[in-house]
This record gives sequence, structure tokens and C-alpha cells, in this order.
Amino acid sequence: MGMVSEFREFIARGNVVDLAVGVIVGAAFSDIVKSLVDNVLMPPIGLLLSGVDFSQLQLVLKPDNPATPAADGVAVQYGAFINACITFLIVAFVIFLVVKAVNSLRRKAAEEPPAAPTPQEALLMEIRDLLKSRS
Repeated sequence: MGMVSEFREFIARGNVVDLAVGVIVGAAFSDIVKSLVDNVLMPPIGLLLSGVDFSQLQLVLKPDNPATPAADGVAVQYGAFINACITFLIVAFVIFLVVKAVNSLRRKAAEEPPAAPTPQEALLMEIRDLLKSRS
């Protein structure tokens, strides 16, 4: 029974739930960025480079043989690799911007002066100081 309660405590921690949400949102974000790269960014870049479709760029090592359909050709798909690198750079840049924004918010929170004491707190501090001076 101890392992079940430990597991329940582990799952109930906020960090685990936050991590799970982050992974799910990250996977969805990755799909969005992949679509952005493949469908929005690469077509104009390909057009600027004389109609090159990066996703179709490949180095054929062994061509397809139509006589034997079971034997597929072998090719290095370096165009897909270029797309993956661009996708990675976009994701990394967005994560950099998010981390930068969070760090900026943390710095602002650390720089803010503490709130002025309430009247009750001020009175308690006076009483404390008076008691210290009597000793």
C-alpha cells in the first residue's frame, strides 16, 4: 500500500502536472512550427531560389528500379533535414523569447520595494522596539 500512496503523492505534486502540460503544449507547438516552416516559409524561399522545394531535395544513392517494385531506391533526404533545422531554430528562438520574458518579470518582481507596513504592523513594530528599549 505504501507504493500506491507514494505514487499518488508524486502525481499530485504541482511540478509533475506542470511538466505534463508543458510536454503536451510543446508537442502541439512543434506541429504548428513545422507547418509554418513547411507551408509558409519554405515556399517563398524556394521561389527565391528558382523554384527549389527543399522538402524534395535529395541525393540519390540508388535509383528506383521499375522492373522490381519491391526494391526501393536509396536517397539521402537532405532537404527534409534543412526543414528540420529551420524548425529547430524557430522553436529555439521562441523558447529564448519566453525565457527572456519570464526572467524580465522575475527581475521586475525582485526590484519592487516591499509594501509599506500596515498600521497594525507599524504599531506592533513600535511595541517591539519599546519592549527592546526597556530591557
